[in-house]
Amino acid sequence: MTMTNSKKTRIAISGASGRMGKMLIESVMVDPACELSAALDIDESPMIGRDAGEFIGQQTGVRITADLNSLVETDVLIDFTRPEATVRYLAACEQYDVRAVIGTTGFDASGLASIHAFSRHRAAVFAPNMSVGVNITLKLLETAGHFLSEGFDIEVIEAHHRHKVDAPSGTALKMAEVVARAARRHLPEVARYTREGHTGERPEKEIGFSVIRGGDIVGDHTVLFAGTGERIEITHKSSSRATYAQGAIRAAKFLNDKAAGLFDMQDVLGLR
Repeated sequence: MTMTNSKKTRIAISGASGRMGKMLIESVMVDPACELSAALDIDESPMIGRDAGEFIGQQTGVRITADLNSLVETDVLIDFTRPEATVRYLAACEQYDVRAVIGTTGFDASGLASIHAFSRHRAAVFAPNMSVGVNITLKLLETAGHFLSEGFDIEVIEAHHRHKVDAPSGTALKMAEVVARAARRHLPEVARYTREGHTGERPEKEIGFSVIRGGDIVGDHTVLFAGTGERIEITHKSSSRATYAQGAIRAAKFLNDKAAGLFDMQDVLGLR
């Protein structure tokens, strides 16, 4: 692994002109242990050729580009884009010996296989939600799923902004997976994604999903355990994308001494 002589982690950001990309760039710039090495976006972006810090009135010396060769001086790529773009970026990371932090969601089986193949030779953190709070919530859900596996119906309710293109969210799916595993259920067999018309009684082991899309909601997630005469709700609400960006930067620094392997935020935070 090629490393810089300084102690700073050289970070590239993909989707640099998007909402999350801008938040990541700003987070890199204010972290004294990191430096921005590249800013990537699609050819059609109107920001191509402009300074990556222009949106906050700062000059970084790094211009937004679609040229993947710009990764040559990078330690870690942080990617919050689309599955098809992520796979393309991973191929470039493999070429230039770059590790990856992947916050993109909505991968199909082929995309997931690409991530696993990448991690056999280079280190990656792959998590549907980089928030520290969300990952603490996952630990709470693991406990709740174990003790509330009998006598309680389980529902996952999530809400996001109107521009989100996948549903349920990756975080909602991860929460359901954690609960299902703790309750000794296989999620694909018990998940219920839609209800309409005459649905019949709820199966005992079912885990249901409800999805809300609207406005500028950053991300709300609730797991409801509904029993007879009582309910338990475990909720996490995000009011800013900064929490995702800060977690992603933490994940990038976590990879500094990792050569290969697939990690998640539970590893990054020492919660495993």
